[in-house]
Amino acid sequence: MLCQAALCLLAGAGAAAAGTEGAQTLDAVRKRGHLACGVPASAAPGFAVADDKGQWDGLYVEFCHAMAAGVLGSKDAVRFIPLTAGERTEALSSGTVDVLLPPVAWTLSRDAELGLLYAGVLFYDGQGFLVRRGDAVTSVLELSGSSICVLSNTTAEQGVADFFKARQMKYQLVVSERWPELVKSYAGGGCTLLTGDVSLLAHERSRLGRPAEHLLLPELITKEPLGPVVREGDDQWFRIARWTLMALVSAEELGVSSANADQMRASQFQDVRRLLGADQSLGQALGLAEDWVHRMVKQTGNYGEMFERNLGAKSPLRLERGLNALWSKGGLMYAAPFR
Repeated sequence: MLCQAALCLLAGAGAAAAGTEGAQTLDAVRKRGHLACGVPASAAPGFAVADDKGQWDGLYVEFCHAMAAGVLGSKDAVRFIPLTAGERTEALSSGTVDVLLPPVAWTLSRDAELGLLYAGVLFYDGQGFLVRRGDAVTSVLELSGSSICVLSNTTAEQGVADFFKARQMKYQLVVSERWPELVKSYAGGGCTLLTGDVSLLAHERSRLGRPAEHLLLPELITKEPLGPVVREGDDQWFRIARWTLMALVSAEELGVSSANADQMRASQFQDVRRLLGADQSLGQALGLAEDWVHRMVKQTGNYGEMFERNLGAKSPLRLERGLNALWSKGGLMYAAPFR
């Protein structure tokens, strides 16, 4: 009942806020022959980075490849449009891009005031701490009296103050308005901890002289959920974006991967057969082919495969799954049922 009410609210808000130009996105994408995907103009290692040949890579990029495979049949039917912070909202609302993968967290104000709809969480980020393994600590709770490198006059600085004061722990701030200076200070021993979003800390760790000598502590002191964004007013397209994400997670839950997607269509398990369109055409309700998930997973892999390639053990960032693990393995990644 709650889900039905929430969907009604989203539909009502979208219809009121958007014009008719956002109501036929699927038809426009098919007519154009490719998906227009908005990505950060500044390199976001692990998420969206272009090489010197203009080839894009990262978790955001792979989500767009998956969406293109599901909608158009080919993961390559996508164009990546780099956008600055000031360009993102206008590019989405005007139809310049069909889906936006921004490095900005899902918040109430962004969801309610900008004519945007977040389709779900692709990555759970948050403010964390980087420390040297030689300090022999496993938790920031062991570091009362430590010095902390943090960007000045930011929510990160306030987050540190709130966290340490609430626990009556002493600390000393080493502040700067320039992130490279803070990284240099930490690398040179000028502070005990470096704090920032975990994804950023993982990138900086990968660039240090001996990355293995540095540890990301388990505590996150803020919530920064990141995920695909579409414009209001096109419920069908919103559902396609949302269920693309759900499909990637569900495939991992059910053990369907890029390597076995063909064989799994003949699985004896009904949940697997439904997901891959072998028994039931759930894609029809979204305006997609019956085998849209099969095509998507075969070409791009499931969520776990994407994570490992771009952020996990197979990437320079070497991030633990943490909150981004499946719900059955202690994380928050959870797909609604395909039925």
